[in-house]
Amino acid sequence: MSVQVDPGVFDVRAGFDAGQVGGGLELGPYAEQYRELFADVLDDGVITAEERERLNRVARNLGMDPHKLEQLERAMIAAYEAHHRVAVVERWQTSDVLATGAPAAAQAEAPDLVTEITQLRSRILVLEEELREARAHVNVEVDFSSLEEPASADPLDRLRAKIVRDPSNPKLFGTFYDACERAGDRDAACRAARVLVLLGAAGPEHRRRVKETQADGLITPSRSLDMDHWLDELSHPSLSVVTSHILSLVTPAALVGRAATLQRDKKLPQVEPSDRQDVTKSTVTAVRALGWAAAVLGMPAPSVFADPARDVGYTHVPAMPPWSLLGKRVLSGCMPREHAFLAGRHLTFYRAEFFARVLFPDVAELESLFLAALQLGNPALPIPEHLKGRVGPLCNALTPLLDARQLEELRRQYKAFAGGGGRTNLLAWGQAADKTAARAGLLLCDDIATAAKLLEREEGPRGPLLADLLGFAASAEYGTLRRHLGVAIE
Repeated sequence: MSVQVDPGVFDVRAGFDAGQVGGGLELGPYAEQYRELFADVLDDGVITAEERERLNRVARNLGMDPHKLEQLERAMIAAYEAHHRVAVVERWQTSDVLATGAPAAAQAEAPDLVTEITQLRSRILVLEEELREARAHVNVEVDFSSLEEPASADPLDRLRAKIVRDPSNPKLFGTFYDACERAGDRDAACRAARVLVLLGAAGPEHRRRVKETQADGLITPSRSLDMDHWLDELSHPSLSVVTSHILSLVTPAALVGRAATLQRDKKLPQVEPSDRQDVTKSTVTAVRALGWAAAVLGMPAPSVFADPARDVGYTHVPAMPPWSLLGKRVLSGCMPREHAFLAGRHLTFYRAEFFARVLFPDVAELESLFLAALQLGNPALPIPEHLKGRVGPLCNALTPLLDARQLEELRRQYKAFAGGGGRTNLLAWGQAADKTAARAGLLLCDDIATAAKLLEREEGPRGPLLADLLGFAASAEYGTLRRHLGVAIE
């Protein structure tokens, strides 16, 4: 881990207005309690008497209300059963059997049942692996009719609309550059010139403009973004706000079940609490980039751990609470602008409305979560027969973890969803979330060429994420964000 931070890199400038930090995933007061309880329960799908005693001991130590504990236990068991398609068994001790008068045959059956559960789990893992690739590309659509925006009378807006439809057309960007020059919008003209350079269509004037205005280092914002900027300017326009809000209400509860499963399967990276990085004091560039990006984006910084032995980049770990793992792909060899882009993308998915994308990259699983949220908002909602087996257990797992306020908000959001036509496309929602994250990265790195270089590694040249960024680079929304941060070229 030899890369050190140069003085002043990834530090906000003096007088930076941090504004109100928000938008992160709210886990509520049970975050640590969940973590400890899950460590003691559901180790192999069979709760032994000893495990039951450990569970009770942890609950006593935490001072948990017995009713809340019962609800939490039902949620944990439901989440386990929904994921593994098996029933959780509580094994009797001999003394318990004698005291309750349960038949002695039940004791003899327990080992066979454990073996059967183990075999079923192994078969399920094989089937899930076979289905995962196909399910990840299912286009889950709940379609409402879309409305088209009326054509604008502003010639710049009409040019922007054409660029969105054909973002790799250098002629459109050349025309846009000239129009911005005539209108006196120097910042937009500079952004158009940078795109022309990327497209290989820049003339001497465009190259001169880029050379004059391209700073050597990172942007130096004077203030942070707030929630309105995320909603009005940064989020992709096709992103359904209602769909995002519905998912944000149930994602923390869904994280409980996912964290439990990963912890039980020993799939969570093991780190020492003492190895946690301080995003404001660390000398590791990738770590400092997350702290700086969080400040600019108006978000809380996550817990960060670095491990140069792991072949990963900026990675979300869906534990309770979630944290970031930085591996060798970003601990050396990246330039500051590359860190800025990657950190902006990474932090976007910590927002409450987007973290479901981390938990459920498989769109079919995302469909189950969304339908469960709708049914919690309206228990009378008819669920298709072929989906009941997935949605019902998920509802049972989520319900005990939601309080009255959250359930009431789900009811309100269901009405908004139904009133808006009752349709959404979850595949398109996930793609819009990915595009929003890339936009956050471009805003922070301030270099379309850097964004294109990094995205090409994932989607090849001129993929859908870069195509969206080219249109975003010419947008009025991008200009508004840059002026708010105080980094627009005047």
